[in-house]
Amino acid sequence: MDIRPNHTIYINNVNDKIKKEELKRSLYALFSQFGQVMDIVAMKTMKMRGQAFVIFRELAAATNALRQLQGFPFYNKPMRIQYAKTDSDLISKMRGTYGDKEKKKEKKKKALEQAANVNKKPAGTVNTQPPPPATVQVPDNPPNYILFLNNLPEETNEMMLSMLFNQFPGFKEVRLVPGKHDIAFVEFESEAQAGVAKDALQGFRITATCAMKITYAKK
Repeated sequence: MDIRPNHTIYINNVNDKIKKEELKRSLYALFSQFGQVMDIVAMKTMKMRGQAFVIFRELAAATNALRQLQGFPFYNKPMRIQYAKTDSDLISKMRGTYGDKEKKKEKKKKALEQAANVNKKPAGTVNTQPPPPATVQVPDNPPNYILFLNNLPEETNEMMLSMLFNQFPGFKEVRLVPGKHDIAFVEFESEAQAGVAKDALQGFRITATCAMKITYAKK
């Protein structure tokens, strides 16, 4: 029987040699292209090795990610993705729907109170935040088949960038700069192909705070 669509997708056949924190960051970088990721659950217990759950805010985002990334080579292993079963204990616990009705009510009440408090706080701070770096016009060089990336977060690695850019035709390789975590180069087969990737990923946030800036590399 088919599992019906769910905000949460279940991934298996994940490379279990990757450290948990790196795995979660890489999954976030890959899946957040499709929509807001609320949480990622990956555990290194024997029972849960090689598996992960990605929880999206929007059902459409979960559906799109499932279709687009089915079989995607993630750390050299093709991902197998399906909707999570609605009665999964793990996800139920995270959503606060696990346990008897009284516990549910109590959790729901607490969640509503927390949500009310959380919603109150940002209201006053929204206007004081500077505009995200992505809105700043990035000075550029003449078109080139090599892109120059900067403003990358410290945890960026070659695998994360490869996963982002190899969705675009003509992708050849990522080159990191030793000793400089915040910059990298990405090479394509042609200037036009590099331009498509540049426009699509300009301002992409690998983490919540760092919006990637992309320019053509100097010839």
